[in-house]
Amino acid sequence: MAKLKLTWHGHSCFTLEEDGYAVVLDPYEDGSVPGFGPLKLAAEEVLCSHDHFDHNAAQAVKIRDAAGGGKKNPFAVTEIHSWHDDAQGAKRGDNTIRVFDDGKYRIAHMGDIGCMPTKEQKDLLKGIDVMLMPVGGFYTMEPAEVFALVQELQPKMLVPMHYRGEGFGFGEIAPLETYLSLAGSGAGVVRLDRNTLTLPEDEAAGFFVLRPPLA
Repeated sequence: MAKLKLTWHGHSCFTLEEDGYAVVLDPYEDGSVPGFGPLKLAAEEVLCSHDHFDHNAAQAVKIRDAAGGGKKNPFAVTEIHSWHDDAQGAKRGDNTIRVFDDGKYRIAHMGDIGCMPTKEQKDLLKGIDVMLMPVGGFYTMEPAEVFALVQELQPKMLVPMHYRGEGFGFGEIAPLETYLSLAGSGAGVVRLDRNTLTLPEDEAAGFFVLRPPLA
């Protein structure tokens, strides 16, 4: 099994990479998110959870030419339709959760999920190894709701995104510490001095905080 690498580019943007195949998730437009610089990425694929400027800048990703037998996509992808708000999309529209399965690990990018998932959606999210989850609230599920969902689903590893920190993020969303105060000392927080996570090397149970890739 090839190594699986996750790279956080800031806000909700990640690159998921394995065996030379890369997928960029939720790239943001230049200057749209305080503290994070312009994205200059290349990948075989780019996917966006919804059509908002801080998540849908597909043009920021150069799609590599697959001519001549390009890298094979190692991920089976399950798309789960959800809402960006608690009013079935009336406030902010749709949101797509994506689960990537390489046969060993299941990685869930939750997009800008704005309400508690249904029972059917929760069933699809059981057994997740790495959950990329917005924890800042306001535009997404509030921290207390996120904590309740995580307690129920029990992903093996949780990586926070879409939160405010020192020098980055929207002012109206909550800092990471708001969620951590709910989780308490037993959260198993692992703070990495890098913006990458590699499996199986970093495989462990806990809350993994990646270093913000500030401009």
